[in-house]
Amino acid sequence: MSELIINTPAVFEPLLAPARYKGAHGGRGSGKSHFFGEMLIEDCIREPISAVCLREVQKSLKFSVKRLLEAKIESMNAGLYFEVQNEQIKTRNGGVIIFQGMQDHTADSIKSLEGFKRAWVEEAQSLSQRSLDLLRPTIRAPGSEIWFSWNPRFATDPVDVLLRGETLPPSATVVEANYMDNPWCPQELLDEMAFDRARDPEKYAHIWLGRYQMNSEARVFRNWKIEEFERPPGTVHRLGADWGFAVDPSVLVRCDIEGRRLYIDHEAYMVGCEIDQLPDLFDRVPDSRKWFITADSARPETISYMRRHGFPKINAAIKGAKSLEEGVEFLKTFDIIVHPRCVETIKELTLYSYKVDPLTDQVLPILADKDNHVIDALRYACEGARKATKPTEPRLRPHAAPGGWMG
Repeated sequence: MSELIINTPAVFEPLLAPARYKGAHGGRGSGKSHFFGEMLIEDCIREPISAVCLREVQKSLKFSVKRLLEAKIESMNAGLYFEVQNEQIKTRNGGVIIFQGMQDHTADSIKSLEGFKRAWVEEAQSLSQRSLDLLRPTIRAPGSEIWFSWNPRFATDPVDVLLRGETLPPSATVVEANYMDNPWCPQELLDEMAFDRARDPEKYAHIWLGRYQMNSEARVFRNWKIEEFERPPGTVHRLGADWGFAVDPSVLVRCDIEGRRLYIDHEAYMVGCEIDQLPDLFDRVPDSRKWFITADSARPETISYMRRHGFPKINAAIKGAKSLEEGVEFLKTFDIIVHPRCVETIKELTLYSYKVDPLTDQVLPILADKDNHVIDALRYACEGARKATKPTEPRLRPHAAPGGWMG
């Protein structure tokens, strides 16, 4: 077979390096199964390995990834290296790919897999703790790897505890992949995603962003929708900025207030943004150099840099006690309309939530500190309007006696 160059989406590149555990979790349309399928075909061509493709329950081969692997063999022009049989796929160099359900295994039967070098668990969110405990010590040949691909369900699912918990097992590489990470996501799926995103934010978060099934009462924002619009000339724009770098994004968001409506029409969002890249990032928002920007006050040196590099109207947010809670409550008083190009804003409005008591499942009056970077920038943008409309304490005259006032 002539050398074949396989294009790998950037999100999956960490999984190309050897690791004992490899995991990819996320929503529909991410290409997780396609990536693992191609990687398995490549590994089987390179060396004579035995591989097992597993699910928790597999009633027949039509529920396995066998058809996917057959399609990959064809698309990769690798037919000379494989012999596709009814129940398995043999490799010409002496290896084999088989398909099984973990629920069918016992402590004795699982020993048949001890020499296998690859185990791929598809739909791993359904994998029981019993099956995981059977599998891990069984796949133990030198250089063996265990792969997991799944659409998350609950944080308590065994695969999530293993690969998304506080402590990862030795030699584990785990990535999150969603439809926006897949450059070949078909338009049909994108249309389905857009339909759910516009009409059912909770479903969108779970199915398309791979978030855990939420307690719907924990969602912070319900007062928003996605809609195409253009703001008229003379609109007073309000801009807010939040700073990040290694993990958290740097954000600029533009909005305006019209009566009880809050329009959000532009955003700029980047993880790993160096300070000298910030002006170019902010320029993605139209006319951002002309308008006042209220920015997170935690980085005064960054605000100073931006003033000296073309953004003289940027100022620090005042914040203050309860500014987070009051800012969020202020945003909740509006009907929020988001332009569909503001994809990160849509994601955060969908996911931002209150904390939930892990013991009682009750929603707590505490805002979770995640999925909130655009939300923070939005709070800063509206800070001036919030303070201008905040009611003041009534000024009462001195009270003389019950039922009477001093004139």
